[in-house]
This record gives sequence, C-alpha cells and structure tokens, in this order.
Amino acid sequence: MSALPSSLPLDGVRVLDLSRVLAGPMCAMALADLGADVVKVEHPGRGDDTRDWGVRVGQRNTSYFNSANRNKRSVTLDLQAEEGLRIARELAADSDVVIQNFKVGGAEKLGLGYEQLSQLNPRLVYCSISGYSRSGPEATRPGYDLVVQGESGIMAMNGEQGQGPLKFGVAAVDMFTGMYSAQAILAALYERERSGRGRHVQMALYDCGLMITSYYGMEALLKAGDPPKFGNAHPSIVPYGVFEAADGPLVITVGNNGQFQRFCTDVIAKPEWAADERFATNTARSANRDLLMPLVQAELLRFTRAQLLECLTAAQIPCGEVLGLFEALNSQRTADAGLLHRFEDSEAGSQSVLAPPYALDGQRLPVRRPPPHQGEHTDEVLQQRLALDEQARAALRAKNII
Repeated sequence: MSALPSSLPLDGVRVLDLSRVLAGPMCAMALADLGADVVKVEHPGRGDDTRDWGVRVGQRNTSYFNSANRNKRSVTLDLQAEEGLRIARELAADSDVVIQNFKVGGAEKLGLGYEQLSQLNPRLVYCSISGYSRSGPEATRPGYDLVVQGESGIMAMNGEQGQGPLKFGVAAVDMFTGMYSAQAILAALYERERSGRGRHVQMALYDCGLMITSYYGMEALLKAGDPPKFGNAHPSIVPYGVFEAADGPLVITVGNNGQFQRFCTDVIAKPEWAADERFATNTARSANRDLLMPLVQAELLRFTRAQLLECLTAAQIPCGEVLGLFEALNSQRTADAGLLHRFEDSEAGSQSVLAPPYALDGQRLPVRRPPPHQGEHTDEVLQQRLALDEQARAALRAKNII
C-alpha cells in the first residue's frame, strides 16, 4: 500500500464531544477517524455511562466504551458546576464542531445550547441528537435504541415468518444515527467554507430508525401492510440466503437468471431446473420459492462446504462461509485488510480495537489513539487549549471540577 498522506482529511478540525452512550460517540469517532481532534467530555466521577457496560478492560474502560471512542482525547469536567461550564464554553468557542445528546432543553439550561454557543463562535457546527423530532409533540421524550427499533417497525422486519418482534444484534438505530449525524456535520463544514457560518444539525433516533426500513418500508407502503418476514432469505431474489451443506452453513446468493442456470448445471447438476418454467426466471422462482427452496436445500446437503464454495466460485456465483464472530475477527481476511488494531494498554496489557473502515489512496486510516482512560488528557487539553497552568488545574481538581 502507498504511504499515508502527511495530513488526514479532517486534520485541524476541532470537535467537542459532549455526548454519551453510543449515537453521539459513534458520530464523534467517525470524525476522529478522519483526522479531527476530538475532545470527549466526561463526568469526573461517573465518566461515560458505557464505562460500566460490557467486559471490563483495565480500571474504567470496557468493551462497549472502547468500541465507540478510539482516536479521542478524554477530559473530565463537572458540567453541574459553574467553573466546569465556563471551561466547556471556552472549549466550544475554540472548536469547529460540538456534538451533544442531552434531553431537549438540557444543553440550553446549562448555557451550552446552539444559540448560546454560536454567539461565542458563529462558525460553530453544532449537532443535537435527540430521541424524536425537536419540532414535534414528543420532542422532550428520551430516546432509546431498543424502544425506537420497536416503534419504527424495524422489529417487524427481522426474523422468520411467524416469529414475534426481533431486534438487531447490535444497537443499529444508535449506530445509524451516529453515521447520519457525521454525514450532516461534514456537509455543514463544507458549506461553512462558502458561507463563513456554522449550522445547527438536528438529528433524531426515530428519524434514522425509520430510514433503516429502506426498501422494506417502501414495500409496506405499496402493499398497505407489513411485508412477510424472510429471515436469512431475500424478499425478492431466489435462491438467496443461508443454506446447510453436509458439514455446516454457507451463504449462497444467486442474483440473476444467468447465475441460476450456472448454479443448476455447474454446481448441483440439475440442468432441467433451469429450463423449468416454474424456475427459469427470478420472478417465477420467487413465486414458487416454497417449492424450489426445499429442493435446493436437499441437493446442497450432498456436498461439503469446501466443495460447494469451490464450485460456486468457479461458476462466478457469490458465496461465502458463515463464521462465528470471534472466528471472523481473527480471520486472515481481517488481518489482510488491517481491520484489527492491537495496542498495549497501561492498565490491561495487550488489547485490540477495530480499525477505521476508511481507506484513502490505498492506505487504511490509522488508530492514532487507543480508547482513552477516563480523564487521561485533561491536563494536556486544558494546558494546550486554554493555557491553564498546573496550579490552576490543581485548584480545579481539588474542587472535583476536573
């Protein structure tokens, strides 16, 4: 791979991350991965909520916290104290971006709202993340990923037909909200280059959750009802999904009629199926899936996964193994892509985090900083950004402000 450019795309952009848990921190981490200097503000005692979620890593980090906070600096600051708020305002005045997910009205009560901070810094891009639209009747209602997965119809899409509501395995609404928020912030930063002024980016979990329904949502509108559930299968393409070979599962995606013909002739030796009018086109196969799928599954059981993967690959039909999570993380494919970053933690020894998914000019963007310990960079940031000397910081620490 080529050498990484001397500067990253967001090098020089300063982000003040006042958010907690997942949606806001994921947004801030995306900006950090792209080169921004992200300062994460945490309570001096509690820290971020997720420092108590998941598997413990050292004294105050956890698997959950580490997943959303690489490439950041951590500053502890008591926002219930006026001196802490003063420092937060000074940091905001010196930042390009502020991200917060207080309850609607909470930031304003603290003097950290958009209107208040934009008076100090008219170029500030300010991102508010709430549960629901800030202009609607539920504006002040707290938002939670699981609740929104239920309310947005996401749970109605997942699982097999006849199965009850089922959530995603990860907090998908929070994660999508974080990514959508980062996109909007980047757009506002780009516009600022022309206008010279910042913008107030307003995001809501429910809005982003509804976006996840995507083509399923469009189908529901057209049918005036919920589409059927297909589990690991595809609602429109057949055969497509997870199948059992003689020694375990694999994914097979027969995406068009040409691939189906090769699947029948070159993989399972059933050329007559490709000529059968019930199966010759994808539309016909979809209409007759209840007949075709058991036949396909029975044939696949005659082969091992290795045999099928070799034949499918030779026939240019997309396919792959079904791996366990630990197996996937430690696979050669993951290693070759540079997706796992290993580092030495001063409290917990050898650790790993996922690397950023971005690659520019043939080079994966780096993990410049491992997930921070609570307040690890408080002295560094307050000295660099606000010129607070050791004596001033000691006085703040004695009053539990930092």
